[in-house]
Amino acid sequence: MRAWGISSPRWHASNIGKKITLAVLALLFALGPMAASAASPRINYLLHCSGCHLPGGEGAPPNVPTMHDVLGRMMAVPQMRSYLVRVPGSAQSALSDTDLTAVVNWVLTEFNAKTLPADFEPLTRDEVATARKSILADPLKYRIQHWRNYGED
Repeated sequence: MRAWGISSPRWHASNIGKKITLAVLALLFALGPMAASAASPRINYLLHCSGCHLPGGEGAPPNVPTMHDVLGRMMAVPQMRSYLVRVPGSAQSALSDTDLTAVVNWVLTEFNAKTLPADFEPLTRDEVATARKSILADPLKYRIQHWRNYGED
């Protein structure tokens, strides 16, 4: 067995990690929809947004916008409040209106606190529910019309 590295501490640690990961996934699967609604905004961001915007919110501009600082400045323009939940990735996500509201507000305060307007009010669930019904077919066109083009931020 030693030839395969099974008795090494490294093998045991990775096996324990895999077992814990599988146990957590099994629990989440068993809870089904309850698991998503019970997740924190950060966890929901990681599960639903970080595949494109990356775990740290960096994105890959211009195709995948950054989540840092720019969004805070957008919040000074009334039309841009709804933009964040009307882009297809938000509007069509599996998150409930309540969870999407929490994720967007988390992104704004976590990655944009320095650039939010002094009078910023967090988005409300009703605001998000209404806005996400009107998906933006061309987010870039809307962004240019009401804000700026990428690279002008």
